Amino acid sequence: MLLQKIPNLGEISAKRLIQKTGSAKAVFEEKKSTLLKIDGIGRFRIDKLHDKAYRDEAEQEMDFIRKNQIIPLCFSEENYPERLKHCVDSPLVLFSKGNISLNHKHIISIVGTRKITTYGASFCKKIIEELAPWDVVIVSGLAYGVDIAAHRSAIKNKMQTIGCLAHGLNQLYPKEHEKYAREIENNGGFLTEFWSTDVFDKNNFLKRNRIIAGISEATIVIESAERGGSLVTAEIANSYNREVFAVPGRVDDKQSSGCHNLIKTQKAHLLTSAADLVYILSWERSLQKKQQIQKQLFVELDEDEKTIFNFLKENNKQHLDHIAASCNMPVHKTAALLLNMEMKGVVIAMPGRIYDLN
Repeated sequence: MLLQKIPNLGEISAKRLIQKTGSAKAVFEEKKSTLLKIDGIGRFRIDKLHDKAYRDEAEQEMDFIRKNQIIPLCFSEENYPERLKHCVDSPLVLFSKGNISLNHKHIISIVGTRKITTYGASFCKKIIEELAPWDVVIVSGLAYGVDIAAHRSAIKNKMQTIGCLAHGLNQLYPKEHEKYAREIENNGGFLTEFWSTDVFDKNNFLKRNRIIAGISEATIVIESAERGGSLVTAEIANSYNREVFAVPGRVDDKQSSGCHNLIKTQKAHLLTSAADLVYILSWERSLQKKQQIQKQLFVELDEDEKTIFNFLKENNKQHLDHIAASCNMPVHKTAALLLNMEMKGVVIAMPGRIYDLN
């Protein structure tokens, strides 16, 4: 957490330090001479690592975290959102409050204008109702307009929702939305990279947008003028190789011009219903495959085959010898079981005696 406060260090350089030394703790224990050999790390930054003022500030923030039941999520730890780990500029540390499932299979961000129209509000409600059966987590930024409409619709449909904030967890902006805080925490929670001591600044919203884009499987833009923060979020999502969807409006509607431009420039898929999103993200095929395998598992597999199935489910493709050793079976027996499972369509054999679930 302390690394996050070192001046001019930045996420990429900090991650490089962690990678080279093995952990965040090891960075502060390593010799200066060794750290100076790491590309892009200057003496100024290294000297600041042991500045007492930053350590004191970090201790104060830890006190705030403990008192307010906040969970810190460090980049190098397992509880950090898996999708966000793949974003080069993701925060070193996130702070969460509530009951959040950050590595949920289906996480969708919904963003758009603060000046939402009746059409936009109606579509937002409709799309979330249609997504509810898929057990989707809805992410947005708690702002006026589309954001709060998305959070409220998720709550109404008993779906988990996450509010990504542009400030510390010592406050809530805008204040008018404090009345929804308890419901959001009970149905998800809040997420931020900012400390309680950080100054509230409009540039924080742009930093916040990369979390909204990076944590999600896809981003939906419901309404947007030609310029706006939601278009920035869409651009970031594209840069992360995530799918983006935009809702069309009337051709002369200024509140939809941003969405139309995303669609025209092929930076977003046209979205008219949840079926479009389910098709593009291949959720239907994934569900069918899962149901098929589950049926095979409980109807056709014996106990030894189930053991192998569960091992491959947790570890993905593996070598025959490793499967046998991990499942405590002789190699010849494991090979025979895998052949039988292959004939049932449960596993596939790959070159080099590698096996994976079909």
